[in-house]
Amino acid sequence: MLARLFFDHPRAVGESYFEHMGAAFTVAWRLFAASGKCIVHGLVPGLYKTAGSDAILKMAGEISPRRFDQPTL
Repeated sequence: MLARLFFDHPRAVGESYFEHMGAAFTVAWRLFAASGKCIVHGLVPGLYKTAGSDAILKMAGEISPRRFDQPTL
């Protein structure tokens, strides 16, 4: 059970547990920063006009090749 929860997926994408944690935290930070820009854009529409969609498209291009057909919990 612990192996399935903590190690199987990172291994499937060719990473150690800590490498995968770092990659996930990096994506999370980038999404957090993009969401902040979206909030600012909502308040002042002239700022960060494409920051949210730019970030999403860039990350999708980076993550898509790494995806495997694996169910989530």
